[in-house]
Amino acid sequence: MRLLIMGAPGAGKGTQARGIADHYGIPAISTGDIFRANVRDKTPLGQQVEAILGRGDYVPDELTEQIVADRLAQPDAAAGFLLDGFPRTLHQLAALDETLAADGQALDAVLSLVVDPEDLIARLLHRAEIEGRADDNEETIRHRMDVYTSDTKPLLDNYGDRGLLVEVDGDGTIEEVGARLVAALDERMGGAGSR
Repeated sequence: MRLLIMGAPGAGKGTQARGIADHYGIPAISTGDIFRANVRDKTPLGQQVEAILGRGDYVPDELTEQIVADRLAQPDAAAGFLLDGFPRTLHQLAALDETLAADGQALDAVLSLVVDPEDLIARLLHRAEIEGRADDNEETIRHRMDVYTSDTKPLLDNYGDRGLLVEVDGDGTIEEVGARLVAALDERMGGAGSR
């Protein structure tokens, strides 16, 4: 299974990605985790990423695309993967298509966690309060939601037009949402998949 998961901040995407990956026996590949690990380990890539982020810039598409292509070429991703946090732009979407096509592969499904934006804002404000994140105020959170919506709409439209989009209600407990995701994927894949 070659999957991609998308969801607004606070939708539980990272948590669900790990659960789905475990269920189907495929690696969950998070670009954020790759960047953080490289920064933590002070690799050449990590130093490059740290400098870019330190300037307040986004990591350029080409660099992110190369990192993902290298990760997908690793043996554990040969039988499938779940991408989390990539692609974020139409340029990255095209690069992912090219990378997969070069190996005669394509995505099987794109999961989208759908949660009411006001519920997500309340969830993120609550999390900020618990974790003492002073920078996560309502204005900042609303701005992040707006950016996510405007950035991902073209991607969701593209995958929807290609018949790959699987929207799943992301409201409920981790277990409830996880069960919905697995049921939707199993239905799409004709019951195949679970190891």
